[in-house]
Amino acid sequence: MPLSANDYEATSWEDLQRLLFQDTWDARIGRFRSPFVYRGGRSRHFQLETSLQRLGGEYHNLEHHLLRNFRKYARETDMPAANTSTWDWLALAQHHGLPTRLLDWTYSPYVALHFATDDLDAYHEDGIIWALNYVKAAEHLPQRLRHALRQEGSNVFTSELLLPVSSSLRELEELQAEPYVLFLEPPSLDARIVHQYALFSLMSTGKSVLHDWLADRPELYFRIIIPARLKWEVRDKLDQANITERVLLPGLGGLSRWLHRHYSPRTDGKNFLDDNEMR
Repeated sequence: MPLSANDYEATSWEDLQRLLFQDTWDARIGRFRSPFVYRGGRSRHFQLETSLQRLGGEYHNLEHHLLRNFRKYARETDMPAANTSTWDWLALAQHHGLPTRLLDWTYSPYVALHFATDDLDAYHEDGIIWALNYVKAAEHLPQRLRHALRQEGSNVFTSELLLPVSSSLRELEELQAEPYVLFLEPPSLDARIVHQYALFSLMSTGKSVLHDWLADRPELYFRIIIPARLKWEVRDKLDQANITERVLLPGLGGLSRWLHRHYSPRTDGKNFLDDNEMR
């Protein structure tokens, strides 16, 4: 993937910090308040396709059936009541791995950096961080949605804020002919969502691809390339800062994944410790 005007390649850990926090100064309040949300990818070729789109074929025709059956069979377990909104059901389905049009983002550049460097099998290729200006993206919303955000004094939706304006995916699409993206903060379904400082992007149509939409609006995003040669240093310093699977994926699974990765040897053949020196 050749570098574009929106791409920056980090040359060092220090340069990476500069890039991650660029354009986050808010002069109105005299504080650093980032207007960006972040998403990390293990490869620089990582695009912004949803799990629904990765199904391929006529995926947009399957969306309704996937969600309908998820709601139908989930009620046999300890799941939300029948009157739970579409938006909470979507968040719950995404959280448990159902293909949806939602895409995971985080307010934390370090959480995104974790997911760009957590797979040791991808250390032979460059990683990437997408940074999307969700404040400016809200300016492309239909008037009714912009009004709801202004009334709330917010730039992102919760299910409670979105429900009075649009109660279904079909209504969302009918609000505006031109595709748009909104950001939805999920309910705190478990500690993982809280610890990852997570939110979702949601395109107004199932067919719309976010990176294609952004290509026509380059002022809304930038990307940071993390060279493969830098990944080990980034990973070790994130671990030292306690940005690990143990914290971001609470539970025994996350703990095991952290320990497995932490004690794995370098895959580029550079082992600097003998076995008896391993901590």
